[in-house]
Amino acid sequence: MLAGCAAFPGGGPAPLDTFDLDAVTVDAAGPRRSRVQVLVAEPTAIKTIDSENIVVRPTAGTMEYLKGAQWADRLPRLVQAKLVEALQGSGRFGGVGKPGEGLAIDYQLVTEVRAFSIRLDGGSRAEVRLHVKLLNDRNGVVRAERTFAAEAPLGGSGNEAYVAALDRAFAEVTREIIAWTQGAI
Repeated sequence: MLAGCAAFPGGGPAPLDTFDLDAVTVDAAGPRRSRVQVLVAEPTAIKTIDSENIVVRPTAGTMEYLKGAQWADRLPRLVQAKLVEALQGSGRFGGVGKPGEGLAIDYQLVTEVRAFSIRLDGGSRAEVRLHVKLLNDRNGVVRAERTFAAEAPLGGSGNEAYVAALDRAFAEVTREIIAWTQGAI
């Protein structure tokens, strides 16, 4: 009898709102580097970020998860997929992919997600911070590395507004990463 309780309204947990990041588009104008192929490795992150949970930081030293919401996949996998999509869409590289896709790799983009959260301390905002290394795959030498950071104000309250702000901050960082990658190669 208890197993049937979840089928009735109020008998089980409410479903979570599931969010994805938007694909970032960049101006495809500019020289195409037809021979350079870039592999985007799955980003690393600390355990609290490396999940499907959306992080909220009510104070500088505390972390919580956004109630009633989740990412469509683990955040590092979403970041990887959206970076690949944006780099491919830029038209500036000969090939862009993930491990296992059979590319003859020239460079690897190695990323660490250092912050991807809603900050409620000192002004409500979304914060995205990614540290990126451009690794020459032929000799293992780091060609360049940089930390990219952006903040976006919250445009309201509630899960949709929080995720929209995170999406805007991530889009800004992604555009900077594409321009930087092209310039560093």
